[in-house]
Amino acid sequence: MKLSTTSRELLSQLQTAARVASSRSAVQALSGVQLDATASGVELRATDLEVSLRVPLIATVEREGSVVLPARLLLDVARQLPDGPVTLELRAAEQDVEVVCKSSKFHIRTLRAEDFPPLPGRADGEGDQVVTMPAEAFVGTIGKVARSASRDETRPILTGILVSAAGDELRMVATDSYRLSVKETKLAAPIETGFEANVPARALQELERIVQASDASEIRIGLRENQVVFEVGATVLSSRLIDGQFPNYRQLLPDTYEHELHVPGEELAGVVRRISLMAQKNAPLRLAFTEGQLTVSAQTPDVGEASEPLPVPFSGEAFDIGFNPEFLRDGLESVESGDVVLKLISPLRPGLIEAGDGSGFLYLIMPIRLNV
Repeated sequence: MKLSTTSRELLSQLQTAARVASSRSAVQALSGVQLDATASGVELRATDLEVSLRVPLIATVEREGSVVLPARLLLDVARQLPDGPVTLELRAAEQDVEVVCKSSKFHIRTLRAEDFPPLPGRADGEGDQVVTMPAEAFVGTIGKVARSASRDETRPILTGILVSAAGDELRMVATDSYRLSVKETKLAAPIETGFEANVPARALQELERIVQASDASEIRIGLRENQVVFEVGATVLSSRLIDGQFPNYRQLLPDTYEHELHVPGEELAGVVRRISLMAQKNAPLRLAFTEGQLTVSAQTPDVGEASEPLPVPFSGEAFDIGFNPEFLRDGLESVESGDVVLKLISPLRPGLIEAGDGSGFLYLIMPIRLNV
């Protein structure tokens, strides 16, 4: 294998591919990136067996072949190369790849190519359910809910985002059991066939980064048994689907609320960000509601305390409620502009944050019991 490209192109595409390479697998080849050079082009490939990525590399192929190199090391080398043409050549006898850029020369030992698994192909319609989605609407919806997905691998169902689409509506739901995010997005045109799948949040967040770095207007989605394939131009991201029944989120939403308060979202988010600085060592953020006013406060022993009042249209019996500061901040920051609607019942019942503009965003957050 021998190919020529530029240091900028190599770095740009490696930065995408290397994020998917495994950092924990006992199989060394999974920590690598595969360079596959054929007459039809060059691909960089990486996988951790859950998420796989095929990224095109603009290059001239002088000799076809395939090789697996340590992803992290190759990326570090690419970051330090001078700007200019780069040649990568496999030296089979030495079991390494020679990387040459101007006066810089590296010899990087290869990993066992036979241990690198074949990756899923493009969504071709043969046995696949293929759907085309507007890229901006799809990744915008991901961004609203992804932070609520669990990172606890012992509860795999909750590490995914439930993606469903039918007609002109796209919906994504995520929860870690302490909070729940729901975003419904209206599509400009209805899709022909609906679908529902629990996709690992990590895969969708990677898709979000790929789309944001491209000029793609559409995402092609191929659903097959236990697997989903996303195509963004020539880049192909595939992921296994998560087995099991995703929680029925509608059952988690209270039927009625005692208080419904319309509050300037950016103003409240700013107060929460400031006061959260004093909510350290798992200290909660305290929200004290009194007639016409909300006071946000936090106190951490041996660190300090802070409070700030904010006028709100509250009436009735005063009460305090506590929330995880990071979770509350995430919910407020997911409402891009305008008012947020706070719906509250009591200090020990979950609260709901909604976008005041009716854009279809809901954020349910469990309270923390406060010490008096």
